[in-house]
Amino acid sequence: MAMTEERTTPTPPRLDGRMRLVLVVLLVAQFMLAVDFSILNVALPVIGEGLGFSLSGIQWIATSFALAAAGFTLLFGRVADLFGRRRLFLGGLAVLGLSSLAGGLATTPEVLLTARVLQGLATAAVTPAGLSLLTTSFPEGPLRQKALGLNGALMSAGFTTGAVLGGLLTDLLSWRWAFFVNVPVALAVLLVAPAVITESRPPVRPRLDLPGAVSVTLGLLALVYGMTLAGEHGWGHAPALLWLGAGVVLLAVFRAVESRASSPLVPLSVLRRRTVAWGNAIGLIAFLTETSLVFLMTVYLQEVLGRSPLATGLSFSVLGLGTVLGGVLAPRVIAAGSTRRTLVAGGTLQAAATLALVGLGTDGASLTSLWLLPVATFAGGVGNMLVIVGFMVTATTGLPDREQGLATGLATMTQQVGITLGTPIMSAVAASRADVMDGITTAVLVNAGLVLAGVLAAARFLGQRTPSGG
Repeated sequence: MAMTEERTTPTPPRLDGRMRLVLVVLLVAQFMLAVDFSILNVALPVIGEGLGFSLSGIQWIATSFALAAAGFTLLFGRVADLFGRRRLFLGGLAVLGLSSLAGGLATTPEVLLTARVLQGLATAAVTPAGLSLLTTSFPEGPLRQKALGLNGALMSAGFTTGAVLGGLLTDLLSWRWAFFVNVPVALAVLLVAPAVITESRPPVRPRLDLPGAVSVTLGLLALVYGMTLAGEHGWGHAPALLWLGAGVVLLAVFRAVESRASSPLVPLSVLRRRTVAWGNAIGLIAFLTETSLVFLMTVYLQEVLGRSPLATGLSFSVLGLGTVLGGVLAPRVIAAGSTRRTLVAGGTLQAAATLALVGLGTDGASLTSLWLLPVATFAGGVGNMLVIVGFMVTATTGLPDREQGLATGLATMTQQVGITLGTPIMSAVAASRADVMDGITTAVLVNAGLVLAGVLAAARFLGQRTPSGG
C-alpha cells in the first residue's frame, strides 16, 4: 500500500494583539496628518476674507505649512534615529494639537501663519517618526507590507477625506473647525500611544551632522519656495529662478558635506542603493502627479463646470475609494510577484486613467463628463496606491533598524516634496494656455507623461529581484 506524503504549508505570519494596537495608533496619526494637509484647501477664500488676508497673501496659508513640512522632514527623520522615535512622535503630536488650537482661535493673519508653520514642523516630525516606528514594529516581509499598504491607503484616503471634510465644516459650521478637528484626535493618540508604543533608538548615539542638516534644510526650503513662485508667476519669473538656483547649489553643497562628514546625516552609501535612489524617484513622481491631478480636476469642476466647493470635495470620494482598494490590494500584488512588477502595473494603470481624462468636455450634463471623471479617478487611485506602497516597501527594505529613521525620513521627504511641488508645477503648465480648458488638458497630458516616465524608470533601473518579502 503506497504511503502518501503529507505536505505542510507554512502558516503565514499574523498580527498579534499588540501589533494591532500599535498599527491602529500609528495609522490614526498618519490619517490625521493627511487630512490636515488638504482640509483647508476649499476653505482658503473664506479664511482670507474672515481674517483680512490680501488676495496674494491667501496662498501663504498653504505655502507656510508646505515649506516647513517639506524642508524639515529629512532632518527630523534623522533626529528620530538619534534621540528616540517615540519621543519625537509624541512631541510632534503635542505641537500639532496646540498649533491647531491656536489656528482655530486666530484673529489675525500673523497668528494663523505662525500656527501653520508650527503645524508643518509637527508634520515634518511626526510623519517620519511614525513611519519608522511602523517599519521597526513589523518584521520585513508580509507583515510590514500589510502595514505599509494600510498606511498608504489611509494616507491617500486622508487627503480625499480632508477635501470633503473641509467643505462640510466650512459650509455647515466654520472654517475654524478645520483646525479644531485635529485637537481631540491628537489628544486621544497622546493618551494611548505611550502605553502601546515602545521607544526605539540606536544603542550608541552618533553625532548630529549639523552642516549637512543646515544645507539640506535650506536647500529644500529654497527649492520648494522657488517652485511655488514659478507656479504663481511662471517659469520666467526672475525671483523664482534665483530661488531654484539657490536650492540646487545648496543641495550640491549638502552632497559635498556628506561625502566628508564622519557621521553624515545621509550616508552616500545609502543614496547609492538602487532601491533607495530609484524607489524615491518613482515615489516622488507618484505623489507629485496624483495630488496635482486633484488640483487640476478641482479647477475643472469649479471653473469649467461651475460646481460648488462642497460638490467638488464630494466628487473626489470615488478617488478615495480607489486608493483604499489599492492599499488593500498592494501587499497581495507584491507577494504574488515583486515590488518592481507592482510599480510597473500600478504606474501603467495610473497613466492610462490619467490620459483618459483628456476626453473630459465643458458640458457638465453630458454622459462623458458624468461617468468619465469618477471611473478614471477611481482607477487612477488604485494604480497610484499600488505605486506608493511599492515605493515605500522598496525604499525601506534591506536597511538595518538603526537606519530606518533615515530611510523613512527620505521616503517622507519624497512624499512632502512631491505633494508640495505638484500643484505649482501643474499650475504653471495650465497657465501657459490662455483658455482654461486647454490649459487643463495640456497639464493632464504632462501629468500622464510623468507617470509613464516613472513606469519606464521602474522597469529599467529596478532589477528583477526587487524586494517582495515573499
